[in-house]
Amino acid sequence: MTTEKKRVAVLISGRGSNMKALIEAARSPDYPAEIVGVLSNRAAAPGLQLAEQEGIATASVAQSRFPSRDMLEDTMTQILESWETDYVCLAGFMRILGEDFVERWAGRLINIHPSLLPAYKGLDTHDRAIADGAKEHGCSVHFVTPGLDEGPVIAKARVPVLPDDTPDILAARVLEQEHLIYPLALRDLIEGKVALPER
Repeated sequence: MTTEKKRVAVLISGRGSNMKALIEAARSPDYPAEIVGVLSNRAAAPGLQLAEQEGIATASVAQSRFPSRDMLEDTMTQILESWETDYVCLAGFMRILGEDFVERWAGRLINIHPSLLPAYKGLDTHDRAIADGAKEHGCSVHFVTPGLDEGPVIAKARVPVLPDDTPDILAARVLEQEHLIYPLALRDLIEGKVALPER
């Protein structure tokens, strides 16, 4: 019995390597999602070109074109709805989303973050882990809620922090794990194995 794949949109700001991992996972006939659109806040994001080469719909929306964040995010929602999106995955999307947008997609909006949350919310996670002398670092897939990187965690992957690590070397080791756990976490969400707790 084949079940219909859920329609997933990915939000990016850059190269879209986690987006690519999701696209590759979705090629499998037994994966429960298809990537139907990629939306960026940067028209020059290299990931948009990659998505176009895969035959996936793309769009870009720059904050500079809108008088307010609400108007920008209303437009984002219109685009996502035009793709008949069921779930939204943030993959290096470098904007903090407003509460209305987050609530609109609550329980269907997830993000991958390069730290073992709740440690190192925000930016420069690898630099901060090394500076703190952390022995362990990694990545987390979490539900997006109005607080920055505060939503319940769906999946984590851990990597050791080695004595000669630089932020770039550590980031590369973490990124390998991101590409593994993001498709697994999305599968678990779609298959109902995880859900956003009632708040």
